[in-house]
Amino acid sequence: MHTALVPGTYDPITLGHRDVIERTSQLFDSVIVGVAASANKGGGPLFSIEERVAFAEDALTDLKNVIVRPFSNLLVDFAVEIGARTIVKGLRAVTDFEFEFQQASLNYRLNPNLETVFIMSNPEHMYLSSSIVREIAALHGTINPWVTPTVLEALNKRFDK
Repeated sequence: MHTALVPGTYDPITLGHRDVIERTSQLFDSVIVGVAASANKGGGPLFSIEERVAFAEDALTDLKNVIVRPFSNLLVDFAVEIGARTIVKGLRAVTDFEFEFQQASLNYRLNPNLETVFIMSNPEHMYLSSSIVREIAALHGTINPWVTPTVLEALNKRFDK
């Protein structure tokens, strides 16, 4: 059985994330969506790790070979812990590639037994990111085309909309 790890902060999960995860689930026997604690990323996440895991579970509930797990250790160590041999990352644009290529190179140096695979975003979601969704939500803009109803409700509540 071949397990892939799709890591991210998922703060919050978007339909762009879901698209990459769904496509990954069609390529691998088992997919673990690793929700990173990322306490130091950009001042810390908007949502707690528990909330982000719950949002991901809700968004992915119909994908039977997908499991959501939180992690706070080194990505390569988490991959080994869960038995993943492949790390899958979604790419939206050239700027994503540069960052992800550096990360993949570092991960390879840390553990050459792990492969990194890139999946290009669906053009419909190429501009979409959690940070953009959070910013639009904070300014009371419309985000419902890009998130699940559960995430929409949580963002509206968080920003008093």
